[in-house]
This record gives sequence, C-alpha cells and structure tokens, in this order.
Amino acid sequence: MAGNPGILADDVRRALGEIGRRDDADFPIADAALHLAAARLPGLNLGPYERHFARLAKEVADYAGPGTPTLADQYEALIQVIDRRYGYGGNESVFEDLDAANLARVIDTRRGLPVALGIVYMEVCNRLGWSLVGLDFPGRFLVRLEDAGGRMILDLFEGGRELMPPDLRGMLKTMAGADAELHPRYLSEMTARQVVLRLEDNIRVRQMQRGELADAADTISLMLLIAPDTGHLWREAGIVNARLDRVARAVEALEEYLKRAPGEENGYEASLLLQELRAKLN
Repeated sequence: MAGNPGILADDVRRALGEIGRRDDADFPIADAALHLAAARLPGLNLGPYERHFARLAKEVADYAGPGTPTLADQYEALIQVIDRRYGYGGNESVFEDLDAANLARVIDTRRGLPVALGIVYMEVCNRLGWSLVGLDFPGRFLVRLEDAGGRMILDLFEGGRELMPPDLRGMLKTMAGADAELHPRYLSEMTARQVVLRLEDNIRVRQMQRGELADAADTISLMLLIAPDTGHLWREAGIVNARLDRVARAVEALEEYLKRAPGEENGYEASLLLQELRAKLN
C-alpha cells in the first residue's frame, strides 16, 4: 500500500510531536503507529491504510448486525472479519522480523507481532465504540474485550483464543518460570500510548541485541516524540547516545531524565554518567 503522494520526514516528526502532546484519553492508537511506520518508510502514503481501517470497521459492524451487539456478537464479528476474512495473524518467524512491528507492513502482509495485531483490533473497536484494551501481560501481549455483559481475555496471536485463568497461569509459567504465579498486575489495562510504546520497544530491543545502536537511538527518539514525559526513555536515550559518543545529545537526554524522573533508583548512576559526559564537553 506504499506509494505517493507520501508525507515528508519533517511532517512525520511534526505529526508525532502533536500526537505526543495529546492526553492519554485522546491518544490515536493507529494514527500514532502509522506515523511511526512512515518515519521508517520515506514517502509512505497513509491514505490507503486509513481507508483499510474504515473498511474493516464497516465490515465488522455489518457482520455484528443492527442494534447493540452482545459481547459474544462483538467477538464473533471481530474474529470472523479480521482473523478469518482478512487473514490477520502471526507465526514464530515474526518475532525476528522488524517489519512485524511496523503497522504499515503488518497491514500489507497481514502478519505481525501480538501487539501489532492488537492495535488493528483496538482501532476497529474504537471506531465502533466497543471496549477492547491491551493488557500488560509478561511476554505476550493480550487484550480484553468487555461490555456490560462481561469480559473476555483474548490471545489475538492465536486466532483470538479466549484465555481462562488456567490458560493464563500456564502461559505465565512458560514465559517466566515454574515458580511464577498469576498476579492482578499482569492483567492491568494499558493506555493506548503504552501499547504503541510496547510496539516500538520490540524494535528497540532487537536493534540493541543486534548492536545497531544508532538505529536504536533513532527508535528511542521516535518513542520520545509520542511520550515526552516518559522518564526512563530519556535515560535510555542518554545511555545509548553516550555509547555512540554523541556526548551533547547524551547530556541533554540525561538532564531531561533527572528533571522528569526525580528520585528514581537509577538516578544516582545517571548523575554519575552525566558528570563524566559534562567533563568531556568541557
């Protein structure tokens, strides 16, 4: 779906900055993820992707039928249209593919990380006024669909499989070890901004693992555009830029970290690093 007329790099960063200034309650999850995709795909035309979401929402609504759909109706419509009709899903190979965290490429290929698939479903639900939220579950991004009639926890990576407490417990132990126990915090609701940051963090972690520090620094700078008040990202930016010997950028980032996250346990180490870097500048 890429093509012209696309948006320019400066326009992308400006749009991301504007998104970053919006309140959590007004954060546009798919728009943010698509602009992050455009930051990595110069000249990307976002129009076809926006129209794709409009088409998905219409087809899901049509499948659910007139009136107010029940929770079961919502679930059936989402899975039948997005998973089965359009073929959105994942396989193990996506975990090593950076494009699987790029929403534009996920829409192109219908393959993505669990959190990328979640954004597709969440955007459709937002457009229909349905409640689908991301859950901060360790290792695997999950979602919760709910209305007045109840709630369902779903694994969209596994075709929208509904997960019961024994399933969640088994999944947790597989990812975190046999001694891990299910805790309410693992099912806490994420804001839309946090969901998009989790998507981007998949890219950042893989870039760091590959030693692609300059790319990781670029990813962190994009994350800061949509989440400028997130203290730990400023710390990450400081550390990565210091490793790249970008001293002035590292100093600026660490100063922001200490200003925005006073009293954090990593503050002392950040202060020491900041002193060392300032000495280099002098």
